[in-house]
Amino acid sequence: MNWLANTVLVLHALLVLFIVGGLFAIWAGAWLKRAWVRNRAFRLAHLIAIGVVAMLAALDIPCPLTVLEDWLRTGNVGPQGFIQRCVNNWLYYDLPGWVFATAYAVFLLVVAVTWFRVPPRS
Repeated sequence: MNWLANTVLVLHALLVLFIVGGLFAIWAGAWLKRAWVRNRAFRLAHLIAIGVVAMLAALDIPCPLTVLEDWLRTGNVGPQGFIQRCVNNWLYYDLPGWVFATAYAVFLLVVAVTWFRVPPRS
């Protein structure tokens, strides 16, 4: 089951990369006048992805991918989310959940503003 947990971890990391990297890619693509940044399906998927993350955090619901990974690894669910564990491991900070919920909400707001500043094609 460890390989399955690792697969979930990789998918989770790719989702984080899509959300965070996607915003910077949209900004860079808009600055370089690339047509792909206005792709409606890509932009909608990006907005929905961060919207779900922000909603889960605001409702204090653990990320399903984190829950699944923890369950596959240990048979039970850990107390921290994916990003919280990463921050704890990389920076040795254990921040309260509201800090992450606020960060996700601000990021969602930036993505929403970007939607209107660099609108996708109809």
